[in-house]
This record gives sequence, structure tokens and C-alpha cells, in this order.
Amino acid sequence: MSVRVRIAPSPTGNLHIGTARTAVFNWLFARHHGGTFVLRIEDTDLERSRPEFTQNILDGLKWLGLTWDEGPFFQTQRLDLYRRKIQELLDQGLAYRAYETPEELETMREAQKARGEAPRYNNGHRHLTLEQRAAYEAEGRTAVIRFKIDDDREITWTDLVRGKITWKGKDLGGDMVIARAATATDIGQPLYNFVVVVDDIDMAITHVIRGEDHIGNTPKQILLYEALGAPVPEFGHTPLILNQQGAKLSKRDGVTSISDFQKMGYVAPALANYMTLLGWTPPDATQEIFTLEEAAKQFSFDRVNKAGAKFDWDKLNWLNSQYLHAMSASALTDLLIPYWQAAGYEVDWIAKRPWLEQISALIGPSLTRLDEAVPMTRYLFTQDVGFSEEATRKLQQDGSAAIVAALSTALSQSSELTESSAQSLIKQVATDLGRKEGQLKPILRAALTGETKGPDLIQSWLLLHQQGWDTARLQAALAIVQ
Repeated sequence: MSVRVRIAPSPTGNLHIGTARTAVFNWLFARHHGGTFVLRIEDTDLERSRPEFTQNILDGLKWLGLTWDEGPFFQTQRLDLYRRKIQELLDQGLAYRAYETPEELETMREAQKARGEAPRYNNGHRHLTLEQRAAYEAEGRTAVIRFKIDDDREITWTDLVRGKITWKGKDLGGDMVIARAATATDIGQPLYNFVVVVDDIDMAITHVIRGEDHIGNTPKQILLYEALGAPVPEFGHTPLILNQQGAKLSKRDGVTSISDFQKMGYVAPALANYMTLLGWTPPDATQEIFTLEEAAKQFSFDRVNKAGAKFDWDKLNWLNSQYLHAMSASALTDLLIPYWQAAGYEVDWIAKRPWLEQISALIGPSLTRLDEAVPMTRYLFTQDVGFSEEATRKLQQDGSAAIVAALSTALSQSSELTESSAQSLIKQVATDLGRKEGQLKPILRAALTGETKGPDLIQSWLLLHQQGWDTARLQAALAIVQ
């Protein structure tokens, strides 16, 4: 059997990390078995679906490297197929029109609660006569179409993650709505639990891999597969992603969409790598850094955990830093330029490329996320950098004025500035002033960068010198200390 899996996001919001992690597991499973990864957009929620969310989903999957083999397929373009299948169930007596109003259904539920019963549909319109149906339609009522569920039926499957699972038909809430806003001549709007089954049948999906929050849908869908005369796929329900408190990760926890992680400066290989570890353990538990392709070779469901996977920001940051530190200066520069541009920094990005790569080489070993490069390098892109409170205090200490003045004079007398000559200049000024080099360098950093901490001082000085800004910085610092 050729493995066929699918990821089926709903475009009612940006690509969520939970959906993306499900996509990762589907992709790994498909690639491990040489199978097919299908992308389907479940856009039947017409009120909340938006084209910009669809684009965000497509862009996010591509960015992560989760290329699909077929699709994207859109459910709104397949409505005729769903309606034909619903009509088949109606013709076979496996589904029917029900005409209760929302108020009548609520009254039913309240009465059940009062009796201490779990709220469910009582199947009250399962056996309406033609006359009763005509009377309801004459009142102007629209119907829902319900699929018949046998209360005495037991539904069992062997889950790829959780083993044997059994549900009883009586626990499924009564006959299931598979379409709404139906009339005597129109099927109406097909609903999720039905259309997903029709799609999986039509696309020959062999394995349905999704989050554990879908377990309650599975027994209903198995009944639909059987009613439509199709083989039932295998199911695997993966653990949810949890916050540090053990609750399902949600928008209240801050960043949850893939595009937000991207904006924050996480790189795609690191985030994809991290998501593989959210619920799956590689055979070598000590291995933490690998590509999607490497993970696919080892992936199996017997190493997917049943328990929820807690989201660990420290672990993600560490992984991201490892990928950034391993990058060449050229590759890192390509990723940093959009962040510098978004910050409003102005430079000839083409002509200054060698200079930019020097900056990347300087800060790369210190980066955890790409966005950190913006404040870290502000002094290199802003001519009038200003001085922080800490730098101002440093410059106003006793003796700082003499140090800055001497450094400024020595620089003006220097014919060129290299790493060696910069070191010699500092050493000479220290000797002339009877100071230690370690006393000069913090003052020089504050004068050149406007900060008391930052990347390597000598390399920073050389980069500023290439811009012709180091002399002006020392003069500005003198204005503060005098």
C-alpha cells in the first residue's frame, strides 16, 4: 500500500504552530515511506475563512520546507461532490432532514440537563412522515440533514499513537448533522465531519494524522466511511502542544503563528527541527539537531509520545542559536538585511555588501534570534547614535575626558586603521596617560558605540572607521565629558 497523508488547515486564521507541527509529522511519515503528502484547504466556514489566511498558510508551509506533492485542494470548489454523497445517504435511508428550531433544540438540552443527562439530540425527527415534513416546510422551516447513528454500535480502531480506542454509539450525541440550511430541494451547506470524510475517500488518504483534540470526531467519521462504502484509513492522534502550565497553547500565551515566529527572527530549519521534537523522540535521544530529511529517515509512530508536549522557549532559542552560529557570513547577511531594512536603517545594500558581511561575522556568534541584530548593530547604521545613560555616566567619570581627547588626537594622526594599528594606538595612549589598556577600552566603547556593552570593540571600531564615523563619535563624546 502506498502511503497517502494530508494536512488540512482551515483558513480562519494564520498558520498555527499546532497545525504546523501536525504538518511536520504528516510530512515525515510520508517521506519515511516514500508516500504522498497532500495539502487541502478546508474553507467551508464561509463566514470566517479569508484569502489572506490561505496565503499565510501556504507561505508558512513553504517557508518551513514542508513541500506538498498534491494540492492545494479547496473544499469550496468541491461542494457538488459533497452534495451528491449526501443525497446518496438520503436515498439509502442513512440520513434524513430534521426541522427542529434552535429554540426547540435548546429546550431539549435544558430538559436533559435538568434530568442529569448528558445533552444530546434525541433523534426526534428520524422517522418523520412525508406529511409531517411537508407541514414543517409549509411553516417555512429550513432543515438540517442528520446522519443516523446506532446507539448500540461500538466503534473501535487501533490508533497509531494510543493503541486500541473504543467508543459507544450512544456517547456520540445522537444523529449527527452533516449539512445545514437544507430545503426540500436543496442539500444546503455540507459540514466538516462529513466533507472531510468524502475528501479523504476521494483523495485515497491511507493515514489520518492529526491532533488528539480530533479523537471525538473519529468514531463519527468511521461510521461515515462505512456508510459511504469506503475503506477506513488508519488514524494517529498526536499529543497537543502545551504551555508551561500544562494547558493547550493558545493566543493567550503570546506568539503562536508561524509568521510571528518568523518575524521574531527564528529561522525555518531551527523551528522545523524544534517541532519534530514536540512529541517525538529520535532513536538516539541525545541527537537534537537534524534536518527534516534526516528526521524522516528515522520517524515512526512508536516514538511519538501520548502525553502533551510542553513548549520550551529556552530549547527553541538554543536550537535557533545553533543554526545561526553555523551559518556563513553571506547566508546570515541575506537573512539580516530585511530586519535592518524594516528598522529603517539606510545603506547601499549592494555596494556595502562586504561591509555588511563583516557585521554579520562580528555578531553572528552572539545571536539567538535574527531580530536581535537590530539593537545590537544600531551604532553601525546611525550616524548620530546618541549615548545611553550608562555610557554617559562612563564618559563623565574622572579621567574620561583626557582619555577620549588623547584617543581622538592619536586617531587623527594615524595614517590608517587596522586591527593591529588600533591595538597599538590604544596601547600607546594608555602608556602616555599612565593608564592600563583595560581602563581605556570601556571609555572607548562608550564613545564609539554609545553603549557600555556590545560586540568586539576593535572590530566595531574598524567597521565604524569604514563609514568614516569614528572621529565624529569621539568628538561627540568629548562634548559630553568637557
